[in-house]
Amino acid sequence: MLDFIYYPVSFILWCWHKVFGFVFGEATAISWILGIIFLTFTVRGIMFKPFVNQVRSMKKMQDFAPEMKKVQKKYANDKQRQAQEMQKLQREHGVNPLGSCLPMLLQIPVFIGLNHVLRAFTMPPPGGGQKTENYFFSQADVHSYVSAKLFGVNLGEAVYNGVGVVSGGAANVGFQWGVLPVALPLMIIASIATHLTARHSVARQNAASATPQTAIMNKLTMYIFPLGVLVFGALFPLGLLFYWLANNGWTLMQQRLVYTKIDKEEAARKAEAIEKRASLGPKPGQKPAAPKVGQKPVQQKKNQSAQGGPQKKVTKAGSAHGFAQTTPAEAAAKAKADAAAKADSATVADPAPAETNGQNGSKDNGTGVPGLLKDSTRKSGRKRR
Repeated sequence: MLDFIYYPVSFILWCWHKVFGFVFGEATAISWILGIIFLTFTVRGIMFKPFVNQVRSMKKMQDFAPEMKKVQKKYANDKQRQAQEMQKLQREHGVNPLGSCLPMLLQIPVFIGLNHVLRAFTMPPPGGGQKTENYFFSQADVHSYVSAKLFGVNLGEAVYNGVGVVSGGAANVGFQWGVLPVALPLMIIASIATHLTARHSVARQNAASATPQTAIMNKLTMYIFPLGVLVFGALFPLGLLFYWLANNGWTLMQQRLVYTKIDKEEAARKAEAIEKRASLGPKPGQKPAAPKVGQKPVQQKKNQSAQGGPQKKVTKAGSAHGFAQTTPAEAAAKAKADAAAKADSATVADPAPAETNGQNGSKDNGTGVPGLLKDSTRKSGRKRR
């Protein structure tokens, strides 16, 4: 019925058993254990990309968890509208809730298939007689598996055989106490590994997005599931316990690597955003260069002329017509020119010296009276001034 699961699982296990059987021998337990472990690594390697997508999806859901709470509170009395708004919010953030469940769902068929294949090595055929093959394994491979024992216990045996769904119709029904000394340490280690894996995942959750349902699920994964592995591990064959250990070891390593990479990407995005904001804003102590809307032009400084450059006329700030004004140096030069012009006009106003009388040295102005000026000369001088 489930041959589409059993054949692929048995083929991967057959390949790895041939590889390690070439090194350690096909009938040794170590070659079969390593084959089971690397079967686990192969399946988990195929699911690596979905696992990364699962982690990113969970991170996005934690980021917009406050928005989801607002939607739940807003539409608390309308469940249909609430579901529509939640789906809309998930589409806007690019989150697929089913994507986070995909890696776990893919592991379930592998677990079922490996359990059946390992059990089938020791199950008699339906018509009776000797076991000749087991899916991809030949009769010689079946014989090597039955002959391979770990501390005297076959890898297909469990502490208790009797549950039809798990044992798959095993020949020896009941408790196998000889398996307990080998299986119990593996069950304890598998339980601890399950707890550590769940604890590492819960530590990554955002406290702001915690809900009562989330708290319940965290307790289940951290305590109830490991306890279930410890109790129900008695129903699993030894080979399946090695699969469980390898799966949890891979999960711990994968979580550490993926979470570290995502944390570095998040830190790089934050640093880039801070650097971008810093480049857009003014530097410390620097005034904004862009003028405000409606700002008047700034008047030039008066000490520009002292820099040795050519002196230019400046306009009064805010003047609509831009009347020319002179600088202080130009004003001083203009004052000197005005003073010189006044001096020249005063010189022109005075008459030229006339011939002097030899007796008293007074000026002769044509009137015969020394020291007197003609009326016309006086008037013209007064007019010139």
